[in-house]
Amino acid sequence: MNERSGRRVAVISGANRGIGLEVCRSLAAAGLHVVLGSRSAAAGEKAAKALVARGLDVEPHPLDVTDDASVRALVDHVERMLGGADVLVNNAGLLLDENEDVLQVDVEHFRECMDTNVYGPLRLAQGFMPGMIARGYGRIVNVSSGAGQISSMRDYAPPYSLSKAALNALTRLLASAGRDRDVLINAVDPGWVRSDMGGAAAPRSLEQGADTIVWCATLPRGGPSGRFFHDRKEIPW
Repeated sequence: MNERSGRRVAVISGANRGIGLEVCRSLAAAGLHVVLGSRSAAAGEKAAKALVARGLDVEPHPLDVTDDASVRALVDHVERMLGGADVLVNNAGLLLDENEDVLQVDVEHFRECMDTNVYGPLRLAQGFMPGMIARGYGRIVNVSSGAGQISSMRDYAPPYSLSKAALNALTRLLASAGRDRDVLINAVDPGWVRSDMGGAAAPRSLEQGADTIVWCATLPRGGPSGRFFHDRKEIPW
């Protein structure tokens, strides 16, 4: 909790645009102090400034989830200046090879997607979760995808699909680590959303995509953990 304001503190990665930015807006509107993580410092500052102009409590911070030093700098800042994170939304993501055959995709593209979509959330969880456990409160939301559902996986974007399935597995591992400490970790499929990643043809708005993420980020004590959700309903892994 923010030691200066008494508010809960939320950290969102990949938050200068799209779903991440909408999650920032929604959580700040709900009264949280929001740390807007962005790989581009300039883009993050611009996005945060627009939210602050609307009276919301948002601060930008540079964050490259694939860089250990960048993650450590963010964790150190939040712990030292804000008393730690109460909410972590792992939203930063990389989509590659949407229309490529798994047998033809460069293995390096798999590594790149895993680094951003799996190891990035792991780095952040390892940084923030010990403090959550020690304080007896935490909410972590891993922004996944229906493409990562093993039960329905086909041939879409192989590196992305594989990484999101791995992110779902990480969700289960983290949920086990946070059990009995009111640290709840869940994965969310926001659906196909009109964002830079989803494109203009997507049927869902940013608000629809962000809704279940915000819901999981603000679950009450005793809420679900280690689950996969879409539109606030549990879905199969």
